[in-house]
Amino acid sequence: MKSLAAASSLLLLLVSVHDAGSDEQPSLTPFLSHISSARLLRDIEVLSAPDFHGRQTGTASDERSAGFVADRFASLALHSISDSSSKWKISTAVPTNHISEGSRLRLAGKFGQWTARISHDYLPVLDSSSVDLTGSIVFVGYGISDPARDWDEYAGQNVRGKIVLFLRGQPPREGMRVSHQDKIRYARMNGASAFLMCTGPVLTAYEARRGVGSSPVAFYNQVEAGESLPGAWLSTEVCERILGDTQAKTNHTLRDAQEQLNRMVIQSRATATQADMQWRSSEERGELHNVLALLPGADAGLRSEYVLLGGHRDHFGEQAGVLFPGADDNASGTAILLEIARILAESNTKPKRSVLFVSFSGEEQGLWGSRLYISKPARPLNHTSAMINVDHAGIGNGRLTVGITGLPNDLARGAARTAGIAERVDLYGFFPGGDHVPFKEVGIPTVTIVTGGTHPHFHTPSDTADSIQPDVLAAAARYVLALVWELANR
Repeated sequence: MKSLAAASSLLLLLVSVHDAGSDEQPSLTPFLSHISSARLLRDIEVLSAPDFHGRQTGTASDERSAGFVADRFASLALHSISDSSSKWKISTAVPTNHISEGSRLRLAGKFGQWTARISHDYLPVLDSSSVDLTGSIVFVGYGISDPARDWDEYAGQNVRGKIVLFLRGQPPREGMRVSHQDKIRYARMNGASAFLMCTGPVLTAYEARRGVGSSPVAFYNQVEAGESLPGAWLSTEVCERILGDTQAKTNHTLRDAQEQLNRMVIQSRATATQADMQWRSSEERGELHNVLALLPGADAGLRSEYVLLGGHRDHFGEQAGVLFPGADDNASGTAILLEIARILAESNTKPKRSVLFVSFSGEEQGLWGSRLYISKPARPLNHTSAMINVDHAGIGNGRLTVGITGLPNDLARGAARTAGIAERVDLYGFFPGGDHVPFKEVGIPTVTIVTGGTHPHFHTPSDTADSIQPDVLAAAARYVLALVWELANR
C-alpha cells in the first residue's frame, strides 16, 4: 500500500518533469477565514430537527438525510462517483430495529415498588428482543465467565431464569479483552433470561477523557440472530439502588464493589430486587446509503491518490417514543464535512491530491457504512493516502482529541499550527471505535478527530442543536481543513 512517505519520495523523483512551483504547497491562510460558524450551525439544526426523525440507518429519514448531503455535493459541482442513477451513493440492504412506544421497567425491593423513567433511568437496548417477564436480579460484576483465566463471576450464583446486572467494561487485568457480545454469550450460557447494565462510578483514564457519563445511552447488542437477550441500559443511580438492596447484613455501595472488582476480587451476589421488564421490538429491512463526492486533484502526478474525509450521518432514530436528534453525534461531523467540501470546491486553488468526501451511514450499528466502503471502494484502497474521520465535533472543553495511526505526529501538530490552535490539540494513538477502524485494519493511515472534554449528551435525547458550542465547532472545522490541506499537498 502506498504510504505518504512513499508518495513524497515519488514526488522528489519526478520533480524534473514538473514545473519549478509544483513542489510548493499552496497557502491555506485565505481559506481558513471562509469557515462559517453560522452555516455549520444551520446544517446541524436541519439534520437534528424532528423532520429528520433521528436519521436511523435503513429508514426513510436516513434516506432523506442522504439526499440532503447529495444535493449539497451536487450544488458545489463536485464530481459524482459514477454515471448511474445512484451516482452519489453506495447502498446496501440492512436490518432496522425499533422499540415501540410504551416500554416498561418496574423495580420492587426493600425500598418498595418503583417505575423507572424511559431515557432518564433506563433505555432498552435497541436491537433487544421483545420481552414481558418478571425476575429476580443477580449482580454479576462485569459479567465475565472465563474459568480458563481464573475469573468466573457466575461461579456459585444461580442465574437460571433470572435477570443479571453487570457493569460495562472490564477490570484492568493485563491481557483481558472482553466485549459486550462476550457478556451476552456468558449470560446465555449460564441460563439468564435477560440482562441490565450500567456504567460504574469508577472510570478509566480513557473513559474520563471521552467524557463517559452515568445516564443510560442508546446502544446495540450487535450479536448474531438468535444469540440476543432482552436487555436495558440503566443509569448509574438506578444500579446503585439495586445493589444496595441485598439480603446481606453488610451492604456495599456500587463504588465499593467496582473498586474491589478492579482489584480482582469477585463481588457477585443476589439482590433483593425484582424487575418487571416489558417492551415490544421489531426488525425490518431497509437501505443503508453512503454518500460520496470527489474533488479532483490539481497535480497530474498526484491526482490519482486520494485523501478521504469522512463522517457518519446516522443516529438512533425514534425509540420507545423518544427522539434521538444526534446534533453532536454526528450532525456536527457531517456539517464540517459539507463546509470543507464547500470551501475547497469554491476555491480557485485546488489541492494536489484528490479529496474524496464520504458521508457514512450505519456507524452506530457496527461501522456498517465504512465496512461497506472497504468492501466496495469508490477508488482503489492502495491509492488512498489517508482517511480522516470526524465525529462528536460540536461540544467540549475547547481542546481537540486526535487519534493518529500510520502518520507522523509532526504532521498533525503542523496542521494545528496552521489552524491557529497549536496549544489546544492532544495527540493519541489508535482509537478503538469509529469509521476509521476498517481503514486502519487494511493498512490505510488514519486520523480521528473529536472535541475534547465531556460530551454530556452522548447517545441521549438531549443531544440537540442548542447544546452545540459554535467556537468549539469552528475550531474543529479549521483543524480538519488544515489537516486535509496538509495531507493533500505533501
